[in-house]
Amino acid sequence: MEKNLQEIQENIRIIQVEISKLKEQMDQKDSVMFLKEEAHWNRRINDDVQELSVTDEALQFEKFDHPYLLNTVLRETVDAINQVSVTLDVKTAYPYLEVSEDRKSVRWTWIQRNLPDTGKRFTDWACVLGSEGFTSGRHYWEVEVTGNRLWCLGVAAESVKRKGRVSLSPETGFWVIGRRGGVLYRDYDVFGGLPSPKSRLAAGPIPGRVGVYLSYESGTVSFYNAETKSHFHTFTGNKFTGKLYPFFATWDENQWLRICSGSAPGL
Repeated sequence: MEKNLQEIQENIRIIQVEISKLKEQMDQKDSVMFLKEEAHWNRRINDDVQELSVTDEALQFEKFDHPYLLNTVLRETVDAINQVSVTLDVKTAYPYLEVSEDRKSVRWTWIQRNLPDTGKRFTDWACVLGSEGFTSGRHYWEVEVTGNRLWCLGVAAESVKRKGRVSLSPETGFWVIGRRGGVLYRDYDVFGGLPSPKSRLAAGPIPGRVGVYLSYESGTVSFYNAETKSHFHTFTGNKFTGKLYPFFATWDENQWLRICSGSAPGL
């Protein structure tokens, strides 16, 4: 039995080393093309993993924080990612934002609504949170952004500042990317002029639909072009505490952000 355990541990070590190599390569090329090129490796990993119990704690699932890798290594655990049906919390919405009746869409208007200050409401900048927060697990949702040239999406901590102005960065409790004109950025500074060049994401097509993936235990938030299944950016190395919420912001007049259903990349 001890010999079998040693063999299992060695297999896990080898798989994790190779997964790290694959992740580095994946971040450097289109994910769909990458998976096609690595199809033979997918079969080899699946063969190795089938010898282990998918409930074996030694696998340390949180290491596989990338949706494509999660699918490649543990195709049997499709339900490991909770594909969330997000709705918007109107009690958090900035007064100039209009939230649709089904609470699945939001847009900026120049009409200020007479809304009570719930204590949860953002009073100085145009954003709104999702109704459901998360303290564990892996969660994925998609947002239609077609036609909107000024938006920001991602995840926010429950403890974020609701009054006054603040930069949207991990240091302030926001893990987001945003669009200004024809450029995508991370660490989005709403009020500080154009974001710094170092926060600009790699050039590529502006998406019509964005996928957001949160892995709470592994401390990562990832963003994808949901149409091409390509990767934009991942915030890593976080130690999340407290509740995290889906985050939405828009400043493009009468252009909707629409929450829509979608499958996590590769699932």
